[in-house]
Amino acid sequence: MFVPCGAAARRDFKGFTLLMPSVSVGNVGQLAIDLVISTLDMPKVGYFYTDCLVPMVGNNPYATAEENSTELSINAEVYSLPSKKLVVLQIRSPFIKNKYTSFCQTVLSWVKSSKCARVILLSSSHAYQRDDQQLHGTPLRYLLSPTIQKTVGDQMQELNWKEMEKVAAYPEINNAEKVLHIPGGGITKLLFTESCSKGIPMAVLLKFCSEGDNIPDALALVNYLNEWFQLIKSELYHVMNAEECLKKACSTSRSNSKTLKSCSKDIRFFSCLKNT
Repeated sequence: MFVPCGAAARRDFKGFTLLMPSVSVGNVGQLAIDLVISTLDMPKVGYFYTDCLVPMVGNNPYATAEENSTELSINAEVYSLPSKKLVVLQIRSPFIKNKYTSFCQTVLSWVKSSKCARVILLSSSHAYQRDDQQLHGTPLRYLLSPTIQKTVGDQMQELNWKEMEKVAAYPEINNAEKVLHIPGGGITKLLFTESCSKGIPMAVLLKFCSEGDNIPDALALVNYLNEWFQLIKSELYHVMNAEECLKKACSTSRSNSKTLKSCSKDIRFFSCLKNT
C-alpha cells in the first residue's frame, strides 16, 4: 500500500498518470525511471509498502548536495510532479518468488483507489528471443489495453509506432494460434493482462535488448516515452548521447555557453544512470 511522507503529502492522484518500471532484462525500465525522476527533479512523496519485494535500504540515489546525501531510500518509492500530473513508482529490488500476482493486484488496487487516470509501464525484453517479424525496424514496441486504446490509439498511429507482435503459441507445429510473449519482461505480461481484465487504462513501452551496458537502452526508452508524453519539450535526447556531449564540452574552449549548459544537463542525467 502507499504510505505518504509528511503531513502535506497527498493520497489522491486523481487525473494523474502513473509511470512505473518492470524489473526486466537489463533493468532498462528502472534505469529509465531514474532518468525521468532526476531530469524532472521530482520530489519523493511516499513509499510503497509491500512484502512482495526483497527488502532493501540504501543511500539517496538522487543526492545533489551534502544535505540530502544522507537520506535513505528503500525498495519501492513514490515521486510526484503535480505540474505535469505525473506520479512515479520506482522499484529497486527483485520480486520474491510466487509474489508476482499479489504485487500486480496490490498496485492495480492502489491505481483505482488513488484515481490515477492511466498507467504507463516501462519494460524490456530479450533481443535474442525475437521472432522473424520482430527483427525488422525499430527495437521499440508498445502495448495498449482496450480502455486506453480508444483515446490514444490514433496518436500511436500518427507517431508511426510498432505494436508488440503476437507470436505463434506452438512454433512450427501450429502457427495459427498467436499469443503475447515477452521473454525477460518480468511482470510485464501479467500486469498488462490484469489491467485489461480490470478495465484499467495501461500502456506498455518496451525495448528489445541484451544484458550489459544498458544506459543507451534506457535513454532510448525515455526518448520513446517523451515522443508521446512530452515530459520535456526539447531535443535533449535527440541531439547526442551524454558521453558524446561530455567529450564535446571538454575537447574545445570554443564551445559557447549555450552548448555547455545543454551538455552539463546531459552529463547530470548520464551520471545519475551510471551511478544507479
